[in-house]
Amino acid sequence: MSKKGGVNRPGPDLFDAFAETALRWPERVALDSPGSTLSYLQLALSASRLADALGDRPGPVAVSARHAPETVTALLGILAAGGTYVPLDPSFPVERQRAMVSAAGCTALVGAAGQAAALGLPHLEPVGGADELPAGSDGDRPRPPVAVGPDDPAYLLFTSGSTGRPKPVLTPRGAISAVAGSLRGLFGVRPEDRVLQFASLNWDTCFEEILPTLTAGARLVFDPETHSASFPRLLRAVERRGVTVLDLPTAFWHELVLHLAEDGPDAELPSCLRLVVIGGEAADPARLADWSRLADSGRIRLLNTYGCTETTLITHAVDLLGPDTPEPGRRWDPAERAPIGRALPHVEELLTAEGELLIGGAALATGYPGLPETTAERFTERAGRRWFRTGDRVSRGPDGVLTHRGRIDHEVKIRGIRVDPAEVEAALGAHPRVGLAAVTATTLAGRTALVAYVVPRAGAADPAPPTAEELLRHLRESLPAHLVPSRLAVVPELARTAGGKIDRAASHRLHAGAAAPA
Repeated sequence: MSKKGGVNRPGPDLFDAFAETALRWPERVALDSPGSTLSYLQLALSASRLADALGDRPGPVAVSARHAPETVTALLGILAAGGTYVPLDPSFPVERQRAMVSAAGCTALVGAAGQAAALGLPHLEPVGGADELPAGSDGDRPRPPVAVGPDDPAYLLFTSGSTGRPKPVLTPRGAISAVAGSLRGLFGVRPEDRVLQFASLNWDTCFEEILPTLTAGARLVFDPETHSASFPRLLRAVERRGVTVLDLPTAFWHELVLHLAEDGPDAELPSCLRLVVIGGEAADPARLADWSRLADSGRIRLLNTYGCTETTLITHAVDLLGPDTPEPGRRWDPAERAPIGRALPHVEELLTAEGELLIGGAALATGYPGLPETTAERFTERAGRRWFRTGDRVSRGPDGVLTHRGRIDHEVKIRGIRVDPAEVEAALGAHPRVGLAAVTATTLAGRTALVAYVVPRAGAADPAPPTAEELLRHLRESLPAHLVPSRLAVVPELARTAGGKIDRAASHRLHAGAAAPA
């Protein structure tokens, strides 16, 4: 085994860091959206009023996770009250939302009355700016946050699990507080920065945008144009709003690079942009080569990142191109694999004899609530310390930088989100006319995508085999969009290993030509 360690010291609590920033720069703009802004003082007051409405230590509180400043207000208000933030994407099937609410034990929902009613939860609305506060002696200062410790929960998210149910991951306040400070340094966030809020507020990547920004006195920018599925509109919005930092899923960045490459080496990136952060899956060397040929590639930092939900955002990072590399203007070799980087200061790492990367240190999640066996399997004790088994195989270069060498299990990344194909297989198996199912990943149009193969159930009450369209409708009723396969085929049989187990990869090779687009 090989082991490297960083600094493992708890820092100030995340909300305290935000409150200190609001005291230092009360009039600076914190949240900037079309037609309105919210200063740091107004944001702190808004969070304080929501905390008052929730009461001290309200437990897990669900939030309608929309791309809106109110969602950030809800996050901070719940943290101020000493509660646990539980984001719920309103586009998810209602049954899945109910399963998440039940697993989390949510006491209320902030942000959408209809969503709260559908889930049977009490409803609260996020509070607006300081102009909505009542006059009085306490109207111009936030209330003190509830006293909390580093082991108290901060938020609870859900990842894909083999049981067919959403798998909760609970992150303590000490972990996210340590990471927020580390990422401020990694990104070099300054008060004059403007950071785009691009990631889904249902996934932890959004915290990479929100927390370093709001604990550094910088501005968090919301703009619906950046979610228009139009790269020209995205780039125009970035230029118009003066965005300096972009944090993008690697798969989305790949498509952005292809768009820019169509304009040739003279394609221009917004002049205000200084940092592009990518992460979620391996960076394509061909797209890196395209990016390195752009006129501005030597001016803009291109930062590749790695991390897991269970290790709280980013644990490893490396500058691939740009001013912080030894050769800012170099051209990337399309045959050169992109590394995932070095451990950040708050991270400890351990490489097993098999090359699996284990993560330890201040930023580990508490575990999977209600799933003690799964927690014991993924969070292990070695050498008297607690580690998370990432399932990723890596190698270390002479310079200490890690490079990803594949998975040791069958999990895959779809749109930057870790997915267990067994969850999709379980959902397919719940259909009354499905006997067997195999789900695996393939590459379609340069993106990693799921493909499913289904064998009809023998002896079903309805002898007609299910159609691909019928099965996809069935999946959309229970699974979020990123778990619905891009291709599906009904086949007579699945390939098996010598031991009789279903062989996903061999089934794909056998039936790939039969899988029709969803």
